[in-house]
Amino acid sequence: MTDAAIERESMEYDVIIVGGGPAGLSAAIRLKQMAAEAGSEISIALLEKGAEVGAHILSGAVVDPKAMNELFPNWKELGAPLEDEVKTDIFEVLGEAGSISLPTLLFPPLMSNHGCYIVSLANVCRWLAEQAEALGVEIYPGFPAADLIEEDGAIKGVVTGDFGLARDGGHKDGYQPGMELRGKYTLIGEGVRGSLAKKLISRFNLSEGKEPQKFGIGIKELWRVKPENHKPGMVKHTMGWPLDGQTGGGSFMYHFGDNLVSVGYVVHLNYKNPYLSPFEEFQRLKTHPVMETVFEGGERMSYGARAITEGGYQSVPKLAFPGGGLIGCSAGFVNVPRIKGSHNAMKTGMLAAESVFAALADGRQHDELADYQTAYESSWVAKDLKRVRNVKPLWSKLGTFFGVAFGGLDMWCTTIFGGWSPFGTLGHGKTDAESLEPASKHKPITYPKPDGVLTFDRLSSVFISNTNHEEDQPIHLKLSDAELQKLSELGEFAGPSTRYCPAGVYEWVEDETSGEQRFQINAQNCVHCKTCDIKDPNQNINWTTPEGGGGPMYANM
Repeated sequence: MTDAAIERESMEYDVIIVGGGPAGLSAAIRLKQMAAEAGSEISIALLEKGAEVGAHILSGAVVDPKAMNELFPNWKELGAPLEDEVKTDIFEVLGEAGSISLPTLLFPPLMSNHGCYIVSLANVCRWLAEQAEALGVEIYPGFPAADLIEEDGAIKGVVTGDFGLARDGGHKDGYQPGMELRGKYTLIGEGVRGSLAKKLISRFNLSEGKEPQKFGIGIKELWRVKPENHKPGMVKHTMGWPLDGQTGGGSFMYHFGDNLVSVGYVVHLNYKNPYLSPFEEFQRLKTHPVMETVFEGGERMSYGARAITEGGYQSVPKLAFPGGGLIGCSAGFVNVPRIKGSHNAMKTGMLAAESVFAALADGRQHDELADYQTAYESSWVAKDLKRVRNVKPLWSKLGTFFGVAFGGLDMWCTTIFGGWSPFGTLGHGKTDAESLEPASKHKPITYPKPDGVLTFDRLSSVFISNTNHEEDQPIHLKLSDAELQKLSELGEFAGPSTRYCPAGVYEWVEDETSGEQRFQINAQNCVHCKTCDIKDPNQNINWTTPEGGGGPMYANM
């Protein structure tokens, strides 16, 4: 999989971990903990494509501390940034002008946020990185894993991205080829729709016999609100307006810290209407009376977006491959109705670490970590996902109101009867790309112009995400067939890339010479959400890693 013509430096480790998120950091920490307990040494290199750990981490986030309790039973004494415990849990159904609160007694116990914490997941990861480095993990921020090293049918490490490539592929001053980082085992925890995970799933047929993975796009803003509008520890989730009853999604609002409020919107990417814009729907949401009053007189501090895995239990691929395993969102462990996945990501990282440690202790390397797959299947992660396995497909098949109602009934059944469901295990059917319908079946949607106070445009939003890419570098969003994009994405689907992208990356512009429409990719705006890789109706756009350190720089997100 690597370019043999380039001479690269090589470094050897016991374990290579790709991704400085909850899964990768937990795997590294657990390996070092076990090595210390056994009086042995394990060398670990952890690669993070962001300029620092946490730079690309975006989540709501309300964290279930279950995995943290296992990894660091004394996390409070160690100063983990889990400080704001949930005090109030509200669920509302929105209409255009009003709302109805649903009593929490209607929801099965697994939906409760009691004992959970409102956090900045980016800051939690920064703290985990400090713990990992204190244990001896070598962390390399700004080094994306751009390719895999495969030899003799097994993965034996990764190649980091080149530095100093010009837009045309030529070498600029200071060009440095990427390095080979070789390990006895390689764990892939690069997040949702990771470029290496895509290759591995395809190469080793890891999704054979599984349902297609499903996704949502989560768009989030961080606000500092007036003290009188701040309710510490309050968690509010909504569904309904502004989406119609056939389009899945909902909002979250979390009050924490020093008058901080996280507000966001998740739109399921199996929507049909190519004219729909998740970004604009989120801006509309904030104009609802129950939202608007919270932000009156406040200041928007930051913005970001990322894809979310939603396929759940039936879409989790085989986790082990020759030479390593998939951990965290690279495989997809989000509990969709709870809107939580960080605890499951951490636990799968720990389970993979335990499997790797046992293999190294036996003197093995580069084989398939079958123990990891077995451990997952008997873990509380699998149980967590199995209980909610039908919520997403019921929502997709029956629409928001009937789907959520039957989903709630199903969760009561799986809770009371130990995982049994009257529906069995439902499938997802189409991929999110296949779900998009031609523009001829839908009417354009007219969205209101932003006011710059409560609602905003994409470019001003990207500005406060602190996103930056070196402009003179190869475009990391690879278009396979320009003519297909014009004929189909524009001609048949009316250019949905200009609407599903939350960062203004894609434009159809008139060519000054020919007068024809030309597909323009503003790669420097990319916030690495991966939505284009998921939703393009022809799967004609492939997201790859840009030069190291590029992308957003999220603070407190």
